[in-house]
Amino acid sequence: MTRTVLVANRGEVAVRIVRACRELGLRSVAIHTDPDAGSLVTRLADAVVRVPSYLDVDAVVAAARGAWAVHPGYGLLAEDAGFARAVTGAGLAFVGPPAEVVAAMGDKVRARALARDAGVPVLDGTDAPVSAGHAREAAARIGFPLLVKAAHGGGGRGMRVVAGPDGLDDALAAAEREATAAFGRGEVFLERHVARARHVEVQVLADHHGAVAVLGDRDCTVQRRHQKLLEEAPAPDLPDTVRAELHEASRRLAAAVGYRGAGTVEFLLDRDTGAPAFLEMNTRLQVEHGVTELVTGVDLVVAQLRLAAGEALAAVVGDVAVRGHAIQARIAAEDPGAGFVPAPGRVHELRAPTGPWVRADLGVEAGDAVPGEYDSLLGKVLAWGPDRATAVTRLAGALDDLVVAGVPTTGPYLRTVLDRPGYAAMAHDTGSVERDWAPAPTPATTAPATVATRRVRLATDRGTLALRVPRHRGEAVVEEAAASAVAAPTTAPATGDPVAPMDATVVDVAVKSGDDVAAGAVLVVLEAMKMELPVRAPHAARVDAVHVAPGDRVTAGSALVVLA
Repeated sequence: MTRTVLVANRGEVAVRIVRACRELGLRSVAIHTDPDAGSLVTRLADAVVRVPSYLDVDAVVAAARGAWAVHPGYGLLAEDAGFARAVTGAGLAFVGPPAEVVAAMGDKVRARALARDAGVPVLDGTDAPVSAGHAREAAARIGFPLLVKAAHGGGGRGMRVVAGPDGLDDALAAAEREATAAFGRGEVFLERHVARARHVEVQVLADHHGAVAVLGDRDCTVQRRHQKLLEEAPAPDLPDTVRAELHEASRRLAAAVGYRGAGTVEFLLDRDTGAPAFLEMNTRLQVEHGVTELVTGVDLVVAQLRLAAGEALAAVVGDVAVRGHAIQARIAAEDPGAGFVPAPGRVHELRAPTGPWVRADLGVEAGDAVPGEYDSLLGKVLAWGPDRATAVTRLAGALDDLVVAGVPTTGPYLRTVLDRPGYAAMAHDTGSVERDWAPAPTPATTAPATVATRRVRLATDRGTLALRVPRHRGEAVVEEAAASAVAAPTTAPATGDPVAPMDATVVDVAVKSGDDVAAGAVLVVLEAMKMELPVRAPHAARVDAVHVAPGDRVTAGSALVVLA
């Protein structure tokens, strides 16, 4: 009987796992929620099971009844030790490390201690979660700037940079709120902030017999709000001594904690001193795993499944050598010109780049919906070259060829980053996007999108419509629109009062009726597609009325606050 794998995830990573199962002759079962009914992975998998939520452990494990293994992908339940225990407790193989390792590395404070014990360099910080009452004393010892970080979870969520004592309380509250919403736990700790840093990570694989292999490294320095945008392998312009140090430290840590499967040890490198320091260990597949596959020839998802079946590491990967260079661009349904605001909608047209040395890992096809309930990642575009310059050229061409109509994406912005002299010279750091490389505002005039299309923006009495007009056909499709131009309720205020820019959930209300607010002050914080969106006062005013409360669901264009 063919072994069955339950794919406990969604989007492009679920598609990736289904395709790896096909290669190995395994039967795949995809789960989906109502917003994802009919999604690409449900069309590709051998069987489909509806679940009320991707985070419903009991429902997901029940869906795996009769299967051999469960692959958690990344995000959602991938780093939930309770889920790993539930899977193995049901007699299933968990495609990942043991639950106790997931728990240890998922607790960022404990992970710091384990790294330190394994001889891995660690940044100064607190050795336990902090409360508001103790944070000031700890901050004074660590010094500013510092980071408030979620003690559980990852993916850049629940993190705030604090420049000085005055911003500490607000940063604690915001990080705790975001961590609770994202991970169900709000504990935070403090860590020294490296103002000018590179983000370098090491890919490890380990088997059930104690063997650990290092499959090279990656650079993930191009980020926004701790969210990676471009990733490449190997990490360029890295001294051989530092590379060897990071590889050995990662191997040592993986062996010390009894690691199994695929994992990533992440480091920050201080741009001013060159000193590396442990950031965290992700106990799962990474979004950027593809660049490592392109330079090593190792299919990491296939390797995960074979290791979960008990095969020895040497048989799975053999002798690993890094050849050439690979770069990946994350394609997310976000509008960089509007502050990377998430943009759910429907993909009316999609043409992925093709050609030698180019790869597109996408979780959608033309006609698919991009639901607002989940993160904004549509997929990735990757390119390989014999050297970094060639890989950059090939990725630039691939991004030029990518066509996505219906929702704005990060693709065009990342194409401009590839042309930045600072990027070419590896002179950038993790703050370059926000500090130096801010995207140009979304243009208000017609501009060419690709060779095959052009964008047209039309001013209407309800806002601005952006159309993408294919040159090869006479039709036009709505690509994006101002909040007031899309299904805005007739009661939406026309006085310039703040409204919801999109369908979202209210996570915080910072003002009350009668408050005086300055221009730019945060009024309400919304969350959509796993991203917090502060709504700010357009001018100094007095709050006349507040129409929302934390937990409310709001639709695009609905009134949030009335300013007198």
